[in-house]
Amino acid sequence: MKRSSSTLFYLSIFFLVALGAAAVAAPVIAPYHPTVQNLDDRFSPPSRTHLLGTDNLGRDIFSRIIFGSRSALIVGIVAVTIAVIIGSVVGLIAALSREITDNILMLLMDSLLSFPTILLAITVVSFFGYGLFQVMIAIGIIFSPIFARLVRAEALVIKTEGFVEASRSLGSSTFKIVYKHIIPNLLGKVIVQCSITFALTIVIEASLSYLGLGTQPPTPSWGLMLKDARNYLALAPWMAIYPGLALALTVFSFNILGDVLSERLNPRL
Repeated sequence: MKRSSSTLFYLSIFFLVALGAAAVAAPVIAPYHPTVQNLDDRFSPPSRTHLLGTDNLGRDIFSRIIFGSRSALIVGIVAVTIAVIIGSVVGLIAALSREITDNILMLLMDSLLSFPTILLAITVVSFFGYGLFQVMIAIGIIFSPIFARLVRAEALVIKTEGFVEASRSLGSSTFKIVYKHIIPNLLGKVIVQCSITFALTIVIEASLSYLGLGTQPPTPSWGLMLKDARNYLALAPWMAIYPGLALALTVFSFNILGDVLSERLNPRL
């Protein structure tokens, strides 16, 4: 691995750990309450009092970014977990079942993949209702086909390996083969895909919140902060710059993490 890639990797890890710690300790770290309005301090530029300035309602942007990281990370963790569970179960069933079952399940997964991601997210959220919980379910469903196809492809290869055939000949059950041989051998690629998908879930959550379909006011969200800033870009550009940087750096860090893990877990790359 090149030194520059290694440096980016460790910087990404540091940033994500710091972001996670800030999200957990938000009530302690944030200098102000994220939803308290102070109209006398509207559009205050970054200063010693307000490190990143204030918004159109006098709310401290630094505090809102810290609390907004909670929404982003919670959605990422829960949505990716849902996607992994659904996708892994479907992928393993498809790989280990008869051809007709495999074809039906993959046809269902392909039909979900055929829709534009954000359009499908809007459709699912509209069906379940608006809010953070609904967004997590929607994103989990949307990304489950990616894990289903990944797990199926890897399981189809692994189940033909000699050690799996030997285990089967010794009378091991299908469940034991899956638990002891298939899952451990595909875990690395699933972890890499989790990192990449995590970044995508954060972007979709911010997009849905920007459209008013995700996190609802007054709960802080990076997408909501960008939505509030769109009418004041000339008057108070810091309203858009800092939430946008937080979103961009988080997505960038997860992408770097996924790339480096992919290299380390697959030496042939």
